[in-house]
Amino acid sequence: MRSCGRVPQDQLGPTWTSAAGLASCPTRELMRTHVANAIATWFGCGYSPTAPGTVGSAAALGIAILIERYAGWRPLSFAALALMASVPAIWAAGETARLAKMKDPQFVVVDEVVGQWLALAGARALNWKSWLAAFLLFRLFDIWKPLPVRQLEALPGGVGIVADDLMAGLDAALVLFLAGWFNLY
Repeated sequence: MRSCGRVPQDQLGPTWTSAAGLASCPTRELMRTHVANAIATWFGCGYSPTAPGTVGSAAALGIAILIERYAGWRPLSFAALALMASVPAIWAAGETARLAKMKDPQFVVVDEVVGQWLALAGARALNWKSWLAAFLLFRLFDIWKPLPVRQLEALPGGVGIVADDLMAGLDAALVLFLAGWFNLY
């Protein structure tokens, strides 16, 4: 019998169910589930009826554009952001996948967010061409999954969910960097 804190779940009455169908019990576990679900779906982007991964990537790009415009971040700053965000992303993706009883649920898109931010780190300059190139390159590598991207999916839990997108982001960043080196954007 599962318990929430000190009270067995069967003594708490009906359980709460999130929009994703994730059953949980009230109190701390409920809050933990809410937080994990919010982060994993990138605050609802993962519930897009079509292309939730693309929607998550677009949301990440929108946030990055705002950060660059208003805080003056340079491309390499987005690598630091991606790496720092990876820790809560791994936790949230793993927790949400576990509760959904799925290996890599389509509605978990925080992995696309950190991968997209890592892809931006390869830009030599941030302008509309580099934003678009980073977006398209990341989506290409995330969908195509060349070696070793696909192999990283086999890692357990949230690590496997996030690691393949970080590798796709790194691949995109390298191509973006080379394109910038040859003044292609």
